[in-house]
Amino acid sequence: MKKTMESKITFENRVKKTKTGIRSLPDTNVNGQIDKLMSDKRHNPNLTEIICLTSYPPRECGIATYSKDLEKAIMDTFGDSFTFKVYPLESGTSNHTYPKNIEPPLNTDSALDFLKAAYAINANPKVGLVLVQHEFGLFKGNEHSFYEFLDYLDKPVVVTFHTVLPDPTPVMKNKVFTIASRSAGIIVMTRTSADILEKQYGISPDKISVIAHGTHLIEYEDKHILKTKYDLEGKTVLSTFGLLGPGKNLETSLSALPGIIERYPEVIFLIIGKTHPTIVKENGEVYREFLKQKIDELGLGDHVRFVNQFVPTDSLLEYLQLTDIYLFTSNDPNQAVSGTFAYALSCGCPIVSTPIPHALEVLQNHAGVLFDFEDSLQLQQSVLELLDDEKIRFKMSLNGMHTSSGSAWQNAAIAHVKVFQQALDVPINLSYKRPPIDLKHLKKMTDEVGIVQFSQLNSPDIESGYTLDDNARALIVMCQHFALTGKSSDLKYITTYLNFVERCFRSDGTFLNYVDKERQFTDQNNTVNLDDACGRAIWSLGYLLSISRLLPESYQHVTGKARFLFENALETFENVQSPRAIAFTIKGLYFYNKYENRECKNTNVEDLADRLIRFYDSESNKDWHWFEGYLTYGNSVLPQAMLMAYVMTLNPRYKKVAKDSFDFLLSKIFKDGSIRIISNQDWHTLGTENDFKFKGGEQPIDVTYTILALNLFHTIFPLEGYGLLMKNAFDWFLGRNPLGQMVYNPCTGGCYDGLELHNVNLNQGAESTISYLLARICLSNFKD
Repeated sequence: MKKTMESKITFENRVKKTKTGIRSLPDTNVNGQIDKLMSDKRHNPNLTEIICLTSYPPRECGIATYSKDLEKAIMDTFGDSFTFKVYPLESGTSNHTYPKNIEPPLNTDSALDFLKAAYAINANPKVGLVLVQHEFGLFKGNEHSFYEFLDYLDKPVVVTFHTVLPDPTPVMKNKVFTIASRSAGIIVMTRTSADILEKQYGISPDKISVIAHGTHLIEYEDKHILKTKYDLEGKTVLSTFGLLGPGKNLETSLSALPGIIERYPEVIFLIIGKTHPTIVKENGEVYREFLKQKIDELGLGDHVRFVNQFVPTDSLLEYLQLTDIYLFTSNDPNQAVSGTFAYALSCGCPIVSTPIPHALEVLQNHAGVLFDFEDSLQLQQSVLELLDDEKIRFKMSLNGMHTSSGSAWQNAAIAHVKVFQQALDVPINLSYKRPPIDLKHLKKMTDEVGIVQFSQLNSPDIESGYTLDDNARALIVMCQHFALTGKSSDLKYITTYLNFVERCFRSDGTFLNYVDKERQFTDQNNTVNLDDACGRAIWSLGYLLSISRLLPESYQHVTGKARFLFENALETFENVQSPRAIAFTIKGLYFYNKYENRECKNTNVEDLADRLIRFYDSESNKDWHWFEGYLTYGNSVLPQAMLMAYVMTLNPRYKKVAKDSFDFLLSKIFKDGSIRIISNQDWHTLGTENDFKFKGGEQPIDVTYTILALNLFHTIFPLEGYGLLMKNAFDWFLGRNPLGQMVYNPCTGGCYDGLELHNVNLNQGAESTISYLLARICLSNFKD
C-alpha cells in the first residue's frame, strides 16, 4: 500500500588481467569461427583500387551527381578497405576542371584515350575492378571504342545501367548484350529493369543486382521553419526539381494549377533546377521561355517560382522537406529511374507521379498516387484530394520514408561492395569505418528533466515520457564520454541524469521506472516488475562512482549523492531473483569496486553470484550451458556479470561458468563471424536448434550488451579472439547485419530502433541511441 501511495508523488518533488591458453568447448563453434576470421584478415594486405568510369562534377548531369554521392558513401563506409578512383568521361567539346584527386578526363570521342586508360588499368596490380556508369548518351558516337576498351581489360568489370529500354530493337539488344557479356556483374536500380534485362535481352539473372538509387540521410526539420527560411510562410508548396528540359513535361502541371489554386489560393509551385547544359548548348532556353509564356497565359505569375540554379544538395533537401506535395511528370513511359523521384520520397514528400516504371514499383505501399501521362485533369484531381486530407498526406509521407530507408547512400554503398566482392578475383577483407562519436541526438532527446523515451523519426516524442532505464544508461554514456574526453559540457548531462535517478528513488530503497510527460509517475510502475530497472540504476551509480575522481572539485556533491543512492539501493536486493537484475547489480558492484572510498562489498558479490550459479546448475546440461531454459533478451549480461564476480573474488567456479556460458551463447548468436542476436520475434529455447533464419526483431541493446561482454572477456582471455568478434559485432550498426543496412544514422547521430523483417525502424529512440553510444565508446577504449 505504501508503494502505491508513493507512486502518486510527483516526479518533480522528489580488472584484473589474466593470460590463458586457447580453450574451447566441444559443443560450440566459436573458435572455429575465430580461426576463419583470423584467416580472412590476412587476405589482401594492400588496398584494392576500384576504378570508376563516369561523368563527374563539375559536369552537370544526374549521373555525375550520382557518382560523386556513391564515391563518398563507399569511402565513408569502407575507406579502410580500398581506394576509389574516378576516370571522368568527357566528349571532345567539353572541358571541365576537376578536383586534384580525380584522374585526367577520358575523351569518349577518342579511341586512343580508351586504349590508354585500358593499358594503365591493366598495368596497375592494385586495380581490382572497373565500375562503369553506363548511359547510352555518354558513349554516343564512339561505342565501338568503348566495346574495345571492355575487351582489352583484364580486370573484372561491373556495369550500372542507368537506362534499360523495353521492347529493344535488334540493334539495341545487341549493344546491351555486348556490354553484359564483357561484365562480371550488372547493376540496375529497379526490379522492373532487371526483369526487362532477363526476359527481353536474355541476360542471366545471376549477373544482375538491383540496387535502388541512393538517397541522402537527413535530419528532418520543422516544415514551418523551413518555409519561413525560403520566404514561403503560409504557402502550400508543390514542387518539382531536376535539370530542365522538354522531357520533364512541366506544362502538364502548369495546366492543372488554375483549378488547384481556385480551391487553394495559397498554393505555390516551385520549379527547382537549371536547364540541362546540353539543351542550353543546342537550343538555348527555349523550353524555359515556353513555360514562362504558359504561366503568363494562365495567370499563374504569383503562384509559380523558378529556382534557376543547380541547387546544392543541402538546400535541395530543405526545399523537399518543406514541400507539401511533390509533382513528378515525364513524357517518357520508358524512363527506368529518376533520382529526383528517389530524393523526394526519402524527404517524406507525398508524390503525384506519371506511371514510369520507377514510380509503379516504389509507390506500391501508398507513398503517392499515379496519373496518366499528360493528363492535367487527373493530376489536378489527385492534388486536390491530397490537399483535402492532411491525414492521408502524413501517412504517405511516412510510407515514403520507410520505402526509401534502404536506399540511403550508405546502404547503396554496402550493396555495391557486395557486388564487387562477387566480381573480384581476390577477396577484399572489408573493414567498416567507425564514425566519430557524436552526442548530438542524445542531447536533442534530453530536456531539463532527462532523456525522453521514444522519438518520431529523429524528433523527441514527449508523449512517451521518460524512464529510469534510459536515464541510467544515459548516465553511463556521459560518464564514459567525460572519462574519454574530459569535456566540461558533459557535466551538465551527468547531473541531469543523476537527478532523474535520484527522483525515482523510494524511501524503501527501490526505484520507480516510468514517468509521463507531466513528470508524474505512471500506473505502469504498479503493474510491471521493476527489479531489472533497479539493477540498471545500481549499475549506473556504480559506474559514476568509478570515475568520480575525474570530476571537478565543485562536483564532489555528485559523488556523495551517488554513493548514498548506491548503498541504500543495494540493501533491497537481498531477495531479488531476476537473473538480469542480479547481473546488473554485480556490474554496479564491479565498478563501485574501483571507487577510491569504497567499502568492501565482496560478501554482496558472492551472494549475488551464487544465486546465478544456482540458476545455472538448475538449468544447464551437457548440451545447454545456460542459466535459463531459453535465450531471450539481454543474454550477455549474465556471463559478463559472472566474469566480473570472478575478477572481484577470484572464485574459479565463477570463471568457469562465465566462460562456458558465454562461449555457448556466442555459438548461438554468431554465424560466419557476424552477430545474429536472439530476435524478440523468436526466443531460443532448450531442445531447439538456432537455424539463424532472420525473422526481424533484432534490437541495438542486445548487440551492445554482447559488445560490452566481449570487451571484458577479451581483457581476461586476450588470446581467444573475443576482441575480433567484438569489432565484428559493432559492424552490425554499420550494415553487417541481415538487411545489409546501417542502423546508426551518421546524419543525426542517432540510432534506429532496430531491424524489422524487411526494413529498419526509422525512429531513433533513447534506448537505441544510448546503446549505440555505449558500444561506440567501448570500441574507442579497445586495444587490439
